[in-house]
Amino acid sequence: MNAFNRIVMLIIALLLIAVPVLLLLVAFGVISAELIDAYTGYRSAVEALGNLSLSDITGTVRIVIAIVGLLVALIALLLLLRELTFGRRVARSTVMDDTPGKETLITASAVKALAEGAAREVGAESPSVSLTSKDHNYLVSVGIRVPPSGNYTELATRTRENVRRVLGEQGVPVEDVEVTVQGTASQRKEG
Repeated sequence: MNAFNRIVMLIIALLLIAVPVLLLLVAFGVISAELIDAYTGYRSAVEALGNLSLSDITGTVRIVIAIVGLLVALIALLLLLRELTFGRRVARSTVMDDTPGKETLITASAVKALAEGAAREVGAESPSVSLTSKDHNYLVSVGIRVPPSGNYTELATRTRENVRRVLGEQGVPVEDVEVTVQGTASQRKEG
Protein backbone atom coordinates (compact mmCIF):
# COMPACT_ATOMS: atom_id res chain seq x y z
CA MET A 1 0.00 0.00 0.00
CA ASN A 2 1.16 3.50 -0.62
CA ALA A 3 1.39 6.15 2.12
CA PHE A 4 -2.01 7.70 1.39
CA ASN A 5 -3.74 4.31 1.66
CA ARG A 6 -1.96 3.63 4.92
CA ILE A 7 -3.02 6.96 6.39
CA VAL A 8 -6.65 6.42 5.38
CA MET A 9 -6.57 2.87 6.77
CA LEU A 10 -5.10 4.06 10.06
CA ILE A 11 -7.75 6.80 10.41
CA ILE A 12 -10.56 4.35 9.72
CA ALA A 13 -9.09 1.79 12.13
CA LEU A 14 -8.70 4.41 14.87
CA LEU A 15 -12.30 5.56 14.35
CA LEU A 16 -13.47 1.97 14.47
CA ILE A 17 -11.72 1.64 17.81
CA ALA A 18 -12.84 4.98 19.30
CA VAL A 19 -16.58 4.68 18.54
CA PRO A 20 -17.09 1.26 20.17
CA VAL A 21 -15.01 2.28 23.18
CA LEU A 22 -17.17 5.36 23.67
CA LEU A 23 -20.31 3.24 23.29
CA LEU A 24 -18.99 0.84 25.92
CA LEU A 25 -18.16 3.66 28.31
CA VAL A 26 -21.65 5.16 27.91
CA ALA A 27 -23.38 1.76 28.13
CA PHE A 28 -21.69 0.94 31.43
CA GLY A 29 -22.14 4.46 32.82
CA VAL A 30 -18.42 5.26 33.08
CA ILE A 31 -18.91 8.48 31.12
CA SER A 32 -22.15 10.41 31.04
CA ALA A 33 -24.01 10.56 27.76
CA GLU A 34 -24.19 14.37 28.03
CA LEU A 35 -20.41 14.67 28.11
CA ILE A 36 -20.02 12.55 24.97
CA ASP A 37 -22.84 14.47 23.30
CA ALA A 38 -21.14 17.78 24.07
CA TYR A 39 -18.06 16.71 22.11
CA THR A 40 -19.55 14.56 19.38
CA GLY A 41 -23.21 15.52 18.97
CA TYR A 42 -24.07 11.83 18.76
CA ARG A 43 -27.62 12.37 20.08
CA SER A 44 -28.68 14.23 16.96
CA ALA A 45 -27.40 11.30 14.92
CA VAL A 46 -29.28 8.87 17.11
CA GLU A 47 -32.48 10.92 16.83
CA ALA A 48 -32.07 11.04 13.08
CA LEU A 49 -31.90 7.24 13.06
CA GLY A 50 -35.27 6.84 14.72
CA ASN A 51 -35.69 9.22 17.64
CA LEU A 52 -33.87 6.86 19.96
CA SER A 53 -32.77 8.05 23.37
CA LEU A 54 -30.62 6.48 26.04
CA SER A 55 -33.45 6.55 28.55
CA ASP A 56 -35.41 4.08 26.38
CA ILE A 57 -32.57 1.57 26.42
CA THR A 58 -33.02 -1.19 29.00
CA GLY A 59 -30.25 -3.01 30.84
CA THR A 60 -30.42 -5.98 28.47
CA VAL A 61 -30.11 -3.76 25.42
CA ARG A 62 -27.14 -2.00 27.03
CA ILE A 63 -25.42 -5.35 27.44
CA VAL A 64 -26.10 -6.25 23.79
CA ILE A 65 -24.79 -2.85 22.68
CA ALA A 66 -21.70 -3.33 24.85
CA ILE A 67 -21.03 -6.77 23.33
CA VAL A 68 -21.49 -5.44 19.79
CA GLY A 69 -19.23 -2.49 20.61
CA LEU A 70 -16.60 -4.84 22.01
CA LEU A 71 -16.70 -7.01 18.87
CA VAL A 72 -16.39 -3.97 16.61
CA ALA A 73 -13.49 -2.69 18.75
CA LEU A 74 -11.70 -6.05 18.47
CA ILE A 75 -12.16 -6.13 14.69
CA ALA A 76 -10.84 -2.57 14.45
CA LEU A 77 -7.86 -3.48 16.63
CA LEU A 78 -7.13 -6.45 14.39
CA LEU A 79 -7.22 -4.19 11.32
CA LEU A 80 -4.93 -1.71 13.03
CA LEU A 81 -2.44 -4.38 14.07
CA ARG A 82 -2.39 -5.79 10.54
CA GLU A 83 -1.43 -2.35 9.26
CA LEU A 84 1.27 -1.80 11.87
CA THR A 85 4.15 -4.12 11.23
CA PHE A 86 6.50 -5.44 13.85
CA GLY A 87 9.92 -6.53 12.70
CA ARG A 88 11.06 -6.44 9.13
CA ARG A 89 8.71 -6.14 6.21
CA VAL A 90 8.77 -8.38 3.20
CA ALA A 91 8.84 -6.64 -0.15
CA ARG A 92 5.93 -7.95 -2.20
CA SER A 93 8.04 -7.70 -5.29
CA THR A 94 11.62 -6.75 -6.07
CA VAL A 95 13.02 -5.10 -9.19
CA MET A 96 15.49 -7.42 -10.85
CA ASP A 97 16.12 -5.32 -13.96
CA ASP A 98 15.08 -1.70 -14.32
CA THR A 99 16.39 -1.16 -17.84
CA PRO A 100 13.75 0.84 -19.79
CA GLY A 101 11.69 -1.55 -21.86
CA LYS A 102 13.06 -4.59 -19.99
CA GLU A 103 11.71 -3.93 -16.50
CA THR A 104 11.52 -7.19 -14.56
CA LEU A 105 9.95 -7.79 -11.16
CA ILE A 106 9.88 -10.94 -9.07
CA THR A 107 7.25 -11.50 -6.39
CA ALA A 108 7.96 -12.78 -2.90
CA SER A 109 5.87 -15.90 -3.57
CA ALA A 110 8.04 -16.68 -6.62
CA VAL A 111 11.20 -16.29 -4.52
CA LYS A 112 9.73 -18.64 -1.91
CA ALA A 113 8.88 -21.21 -4.58
CA LEU A 114 12.41 -21.01 -6.02
CA ALA A 115 13.99 -21.44 -2.58
CA GLU A 116 11.74 -24.40 -1.71
CA GLY A 117 12.57 -26.07 -5.02
CA ALA A 118 16.30 -25.49 -4.48
CA ALA A 119 16.06 -27.08 -1.02
CA ARG A 120 14.21 -30.13 -2.38
CA GLU A 121 16.78 -30.42 -5.19
CA VAL A 122 19.56 -31.28 -2.71
CA GLY A 123 17.45 -33.77 -0.73
CA ALA A 124 15.80 -31.63 1.97
CA GLU A 125 12.29 -32.68 2.87
CA SER A 126 9.31 -30.46 3.77
CA PRO A 127 11.10 -27.15 3.21
CA SER A 128 9.39 -24.04 4.54
CA VAL A 129 10.65 -20.62 3.49
CA SER A 130 10.12 -17.23 5.06
CA LEU A 131 11.40 -13.96 3.66
CA THR A 132 12.25 -10.56 5.04
CA SER A 133 13.62 -7.57 3.17
CA LYS A 134 16.65 -5.44 3.86
CA ASP A 135 17.63 -2.63 1.48
CA HIS A 136 15.86 -4.25 -1.50
CA ASN A 137 17.59 -7.58 -0.79
CA TYR A 138 15.94 -10.69 0.58
CA LEU A 139 16.92 -12.41 3.80
CA VAL A 140 15.87 -16.02 3.17
CA SER A 141 15.13 -18.37 6.08
CA VAL A 142 14.66 -22.02 5.13
CA GLY A 143 13.42 -24.65 7.55
CA ILE A 144 14.09 -28.23 6.42
CA ARG A 145 13.67 -31.80 7.59
CA VAL A 146 16.49 -34.27 7.00
CA PRO A 147 15.90 -37.83 5.74
CA PRO A 148 16.40 -40.38 8.56
CA SER A 149 19.81 -41.53 7.29
CA GLY A 150 21.01 -38.03 6.38
CA ASN A 151 23.75 -35.85 7.80
CA TYR A 152 22.21 -32.67 9.30
CA THR A 153 25.21 -30.40 8.85
CA GLU A 154 26.02 -31.54 5.34
CA LEU A 155 22.41 -31.18 4.12
CA ALA A 156 22.02 -27.76 5.74
CA THR A 157 25.23 -26.55 4.06
CA ARG A 158 24.21 -27.97 0.65
CA THR A 159 20.76 -26.43 1.02
CA ARG A 160 22.19 -22.99 1.85
CA GLU A 161 24.60 -23.11 -1.09
CA ASN A 162 21.97 -24.37 -3.54
CA VAL A 163 19.35 -21.81 -2.50
CA ARG A 164 21.93 -19.02 -2.86
CA ARG A 165 23.04 -20.41 -6.27
CA VAL A 166 19.51 -20.83 -7.67
CA LEU A 167 18.35 -17.39 -6.52
CA GLY A 168 21.60 -15.85 -7.80
CA GLU A 169 21.18 -17.46 -11.23
CA GLN A 170 17.70 -15.94 -11.45
CA GLY A 171 19.02 -12.49 -10.53
CA VAL A 172 17.21 -12.35 -7.18
CA PRO A 173 19.00 -9.95 -4.82
CA VAL A 174 19.85 -12.00 -1.71
CA GLU A 175 21.42 -10.59 1.43
CA ASP A 176 21.72 -13.89 3.30
CA VAL A 177 20.36 -17.44 3.41
CA GLU A 178 19.76 -19.10 6.78
CA VAL A 179 18.93 -22.80 6.99
CA THR A 180 17.41 -24.36 10.10
CA VAL A 181 17.12 -28.12 10.47
CA GLN A 182 13.77 -28.75 12.11
CA GLY A 183 14.23 -32.46 12.68
CA THR A 184 14.14 -35.75 10.89
CA ALA A 185 11.57 -36.39 8.21
CA SER A 186 9.04 -39.04 9.21
CA GLN A 187 9.18 -42.29 7.32
CA ARG A 188 6.06 -43.26 5.41
CA LYS A 189 4.75 -46.70 6.18
CA GLU A 190 3.93 -48.67 3.11
CA GLY A 191 1.15 -51.25 3.43
